[in-house]
Amino acid sequence: MALVSHQRCMPTANGETNHSLLATQSYLSGNVGTSLQNVQPDRPIGYGAFGVVWSVTDPRSGKRVALKPSCKRVFREIRMLSSFKNDNVLSCLDILHPPNARMFVEIYVLTELMQSDLHKIIVSPQPLTTDHVKVFVYQILRGLLYLHSARILHRDIKPGNLLVNSNCLLKICDFGLARVWDPSEQATLTHEVVTQYYRAPELLMGARNYTAAVDVWSVGCIFAELLGRRILFQAQGPVEQLNLIIDLLGTPSVAEMRYACEGARNHVLKSPFRPPKYFKLYSLSQQATQEAVGLLTQMLCFDPDKRITVGDALAHPYLEEGRLRFHSCMCSCCRTTSNGTRVYAQNPEPVHSEPFDVKWEKELSRLSMFELRDRIYKFIIERAPPYHIPLCINPDSNAFKSFITSSVAQASELPPSPHAWE
Repeated sequence: MALVSHQRCMPTANGETNHSLLATQSYLSGNVGTSLQNVQPDRPIGYGAFGVVWSVTDPRSGKRVALKPSCKRVFREIRMLSSFKNDNVLSCLDILHPPNARMFVEIYVLTELMQSDLHKIIVSPQPLTTDHVKVFVYQILRGLLYLHSARILHRDIKPGNLLVNSNCLLKICDFGLARVWDPSEQATLTHEVVTQYYRAPELLMGARNYTAAVDVWSVGCIFAELLGRRILFQAQGPVEQLNLIIDLLGTPSVAEMRYACEGARNHVLKSPFRPPKYFKLYSLSQQATQEAVGLLTQMLCFDPDKRITVGDALAHPYLEEGRLRFHSCMCSCCRTTSNGTRVYAQNPEPVHSEPFDVKWEKELSRLSMFELRDRIYKFIIERAPPYHIPLCINPDSNAFKSFITSSVAQASELPPSPHAWE
């Protein structure tokens, strides 16, 4: 399992953010008169936009897990993680209990420990067969269907946020930029999301009213990257990124740019007309068959309203082999009987049991830091099952000092700011 850690951002009683080592050690080591079991930190294994992930050992089971020192953004993420029950979405196994609300300065979340991520696999010399590509794309879409059914936009789908185990099981992770979204509302959302290479054209052009189609575009970019073992649209800045997209897809019509801001539209309209060059997708690799490119072009559609949905993409013939492979030996929804017969689930692509209410997202924005701290503390305590054995970090661990001083990713690793169109 993994231990995931978010930035220290909880206020102390006097309203200041507490960064003191003493307060942190008191919380982590459980010196508050409670019966806790020590978690043994091992080593840092990843750095996300808002936290450092450590490999640790859960003393209750002996399993290695992941821990993240995990405040509005934090509450949103732990509520999401705690609700997820899908093979292709990372979920929360446990949250280390704070001693009390007043000493509550950090949150530590236990998740499943995954061996690698899709970025590391793509840049490695490891061969990627057509079967690999199909089963990976199928799992990404299967996880996204689950998230979108919960009204969650991930908004940062990229290879580094797709964790992979040795058996090729894939899980979507890092919900630091995710938002609850109501498709029936025209809510204004920030376009300062998604790592640039995987950012949909409507985001590059300053759209503030966008949909789940932004996640589908990101999957299309990853699909192409799996086929070609290189980033499809790799530019130095947002304007160049948009130009690379138009070089491939051709100059969009005015109607296709209806979500763009005026400055972005003018930039495109003043540029020379460019015809589409979809044939270039066939040069990605020998695996870029007509069927593969057919699905890819539907994902990489400039108009978000015409872009294929996750559900329709899952039904595409190209992914049928990926579906069969996943449900033959990788999923938990199907089972094998004692005589070796595989019993397949009636619904191979399940949806979330209870979509998030956008009202909760709005209420979150009105809470003060103190109210937020109390809400998070109450949530952590109430989610624990009966006879739950609480955990704390072992202060005698050789890695303890490194663990409590590990910091979040540098600003250069965060999604770049959108272009300021004139």
